Amino acid sequence: MNKIQLLFIDLDDTVYPPDTGAWDILGNRIYQFMEKYVDIPYEKIHEERDRLFHLHGTTMKGLHVEYGADINHYLEYVHDVDLSGIIKEDPALRQALLQIPQEKWIFTNACRAHAEQILRLVGIRELFTDIIDVLDTDPYCKPDPLAFSVALEKAGNPDPTRCLFVDDRSSNLDAARALGMHTVLVDPNAISTDSHMVIRKLSELPDALARSGFTK
Repeated sequence: MNKIQLLFIDLDDTVYPPDTGAWDILGNRIYQFMEKYVDIPYEKIHEERDRLFHLHGTTMKGLHVEYGADINHYLEYVHDVDLSGIIKEDPALRQALLQIPQEKWIFTNACRAHAEQILRLVGIRELFTDIIDVLDTDPYCKPDPLAFSVALEKAGNPDPTRCLFVDDRSSNLDAARALGMHTVLVDPNAISTDSHMVIRKLSELPDALARSGFTK
């Protein structure tokens, strides 16, 4: 990939598929936190969570800004769950990432401990230079352009036009593309888009890059 120097890869629903049930577990923890520690009535949580997520980029940031919730408490509570029965090793993904010699970083709106657990369970932790988590980019988070600026700085200030960003959310990819990054959408339904290259799962990345000319 002569055009690509570095890859930023999202974690949840990108490194592992969305049908694992992991986010259902984490979502329940978010509901519990909102009811127990923020005193939001249970019947209002779903609507309020959606509003906070779309307005602030993450539920966590919305709870912090609008309700004064402690970020560290939120992250510890939501991610204090053993996912070993849900997330399994992915040898195909490991082999795919080994085909990509460029430096790879995880860039997530989750916390580092959660990312470490996921990468260890999938069996790919050592393939990544480091993890950029939501505390590293605080007070910003994807899709805020300033979160991407922090990520670039932590990765050594590479040229954005020589970076590739992989995520499962178009809003995050749009922000990266606006900075000049190459972008790949992970979508199990493989719905094509004019804005981003699309793959069904992360293990398809090497072939997609080859088809796009990045490996020639």
